[in-house]
Amino acid sequence: MAAELVVEDLVKRFGPVTAVNGISFRVSPGRILVLLGPSGCGKTTILRCIAGLERPDEGRVLLEGREITHLPPEERDIGLVFQHYALFPHMSVASNIAYGLRFGRRRLPPGERRRRVGKLLELVGLEGYERRKPHQLSEGQKQRVALARALAPEPEVLLLDEPLSALDAALRVELRRELRRILKERAITVIYVTHDQEEGLVLADEMAVMREGRIEQIGPPQEIYRDPATHFVASFLGKANLWEGVVERCEGERIFVRVGDCLIEAIGDGKPGERVLLFFRPQDLIVGEGPHEAEVQESYFLGERWEVHATFQGLPLLLFASSPPGSPGIRFAFRHPPRVLPK
Repeated sequence: MAAELVVEDLVKRFGPVTAVNGISFRVSPGRILVLLGPSGCGKTTILRCIAGLERPDEGRVLLEGREITHLPPEERDIGLVFQHYALFPHMSVASNIAYGLRFGRRRLPPGERRRRVGKLLELVGLEGYERRKPHQLSEGQKQRVALARALAPEPEVLLLDEPLSALDAALRVELRRELRRILKERAITVIYVTHDQEEGLVLADEMAVMREGRIEQIGPPQEIYRDPATHFVASFLGKANLWEGVVERCEGERIFVRVGDCLIEAIGDGKPGERVLLFFRPQDLIVGEGPHEAEVQESYFLGERWEVHATFQGLPLLLFASSPPGSPGIRFAFRHPPRVLPK
């Protein structure tokens, strides 16, 4: 049964380095929280503290209201899937999956073990593979076996540490959809670590964007993508344009920002004379028409669209176009007013 997981004020230091710096969050039963951020931001360390593989210097971990901060890993009822599958090479697929059911608190009799392994093989799409050894499997199949093995003891929480990063791009796209289906079918509480933005957006019910051991923003992925709280979140999650300008005047919730020789209407907070940061996505622009003209620097064909890199008022501008720009200049208009971000 899915359980609520709470992390309160978690701190983990390695000598003089603070890898996790006062992290707090709550994962509701059956929800998927994705920890997203660049390498070295503390994502995996958080997982290891929750799993009991690292002891935090400060803070608490609670599972269904019960503190588990100092319990050994085998008493936490938490499953963990590593980036590297760590399958037992001498064991069959079925034996790998059943390993956690043969020992410890979740030990089952042989008949029940076989029934549960059979259900899990069906769940991950590997019926008929039970006798194969890991070396006889593709990388994607190995990942499915690792997932089934973690699910076999029916843990209350499942932790996944970049489980798709070793796969090629096409297989990652295929498996992330399957992975979300499996996790939702099992209605399990999940924390999923990745640095892949698209993977995080596909899988997450909630997303926490991390930087240097802290959470910069946490919330539904759609909200974070459309309404980033900081410069870092805006630039890390998806492609964004970020322009510096000076507030010229304010009219209610609308402010008018001077960018070079151009006055741009925006939404947000600011005072006249204040330097601010304007945020907008390439898809927030109408390309090919409008009052503004940018100078094209280069463009790339990406299949369904062209990615156009240009400059406007001396600032870099990224646009998406349905056809290649035909001249040094490209016209555009704002579909929605840009947002003002705190600097």
